[in-house]
Amino acid sequence: MKVTVKSFAGNDAADIELHDEVFGLDPRADILHRVITWQLEKRRETARGTRERADVARTGKKFGRQKGGGTARHGDRRAPVFIGGGKAHGARVRDFNPSLNKKIRALGLKMALSSHAKGGSLVVMDSLAVEGGKTKTLKGDLARLGFGKRALVIDGDLVDTSFAFAAGNLHEIDILPAVGANVYDIIKADTLVLTRSAVEKLEARFNG
Repeated sequence: MKVTVKSFAGNDAADIELHDEVFGLDPRADILHRVITWQLEKRRETARGTRERADVARTGKKFGRQKGGGTARHGDRRAPVFIGGGKAHGARVRDFNPSLNKKIRALGLKMALSSHAKGGSLVVMDSLAVEGGKTKTLKGDLARLGFGKRALVIDGDLVDTSFAFAAGNLHEIDILPAVGANVYDIIKADTLVLTRSAVEKLEARFNG
């Protein structure tokens, strides 16, 4: 698959050949759903449980005599009716740590990239350097290139410093290094913007 490499200067560079094994797959909704569900569940921390009657460190001695005390016939101080007693029907510990096969995770990322490539919402940039690192300059460049309402920009090992400064106040631009590319952020974006370096890193990630 050939894609024209663009630049902020307005002149198109030479075409770049994208590997069909990474950018030419047919997306499957079930694979993407499995990977996104796994990714979002991995964000959740372990749900804290409460101490129930068996977990409270209090005496198990009978509270009082069975009859004649004029009070209820309690067994011990661990009962939920007492201050410091165990919680009745309390929350249990829940650990959200699902597992997903590495091959499925890799396939999901390839399909997410392919969905933008086949849908025409993939843009490959020669460089992300912004003159002076100015937000105003970047906004004019984005309007000319037509990045859409929400764009995800992925660079190589490190994001270009001038672009990061310029896009810092633009809520419609999300920035990631190539190592942080993930299915959820890619699918959520209207436009996927990759640099030449990002394309090389992503293809080497699957072919290396």
